[in-house]
Amino acid sequence: MPLRVDDTFRSALASTGRPLAGMWVCSGSPLIAELCAGSGLDWLLVDAEHSPNGLESILAQLQAIHGYPVHTLVRPPVNDTVVIKQYLDLGVQNLLVPMVNSVAEAEAAVAAIRYPPHGVRGVGSALARAARWNRVPDYLARASETVSVTVQIESAAAVEAVEDILKVDGVDAIFVGPSDLAASMGLLGQQEHPEVRAAVEHCLAAAKAAGKPAGVNAFAPATARAYLDAGASFILVGADVALLARGSEALAAEYVRPAGGDAPASY
Repeated sequence: MPLRVDDTFRSALASTGRPLAGMWVCSGSPLIAELCAGSGLDWLLVDAEHSPNGLESILAQLQAIHGYPVHTLVRPPVNDTVVIKQYLDLGVQNLLVPMVNSVAEAEAAVAAIRYPPHGVRGVGSALARAARWNRVPDYLARASETVSVTVQIESAAAVEAVEDILKVDGVDAIFVGPSDLAASMGLLGQQEHPEVRAAVEHCLAAAKAAGKPAGVNAFAPATARAYLDAGASFILVGADVALLARGSEALAAEYVRPAGGDAPASY
């Protein structure tokens, strides 16, 4: 039975008339991924750079999310051709490639998603979920159309090169990471520093001038709104693990009292 693959994040960004709001999925749990998929958010980012995600857990999360009206991006731990090949064969359609600091690194990310002669992706579609084991018509001929590439700008060097990175054919969007950017600027832990904010807004302006979408990570509501006002096309505003951590801490603050202290009001 002929099957088709889903629309890409590139298509979603081009067709929507508003910024797209998303959240991190870092727990490694398919159940949590499915719970988040039904939240009403536009997109999810399944992270494998700073989270306990391997190929099997990413596959399980893709399967859990599939069928919900949400776009899924996956961030590999590194901009590596072999790792990206494995992710693509799993059925990852939207990549967020970390630590892209130069044109050469952006070109390498794009080459990794394209079959020769336009790239270096290994051919294994008959064995892979990406092609639904060769049930997707003409997959090899149009595989690159089924994948979007967003590169992450998260260093001072990347900010300096952002205009040229945006010119790379096959880079569909950029995503700014203020945490690593702040660290690279000697401002570790100071994502709200005026110089960091200015660097982020420089990237947003550069993307607008290039006619490409730009996103940013911003958990603080005021900061998120400021970046949206500055032209961000998509934004990450929370994470599954952070929501659980803060929520459980709030429960403890409400109901746990030290010995001899006042009992919670609800007792």
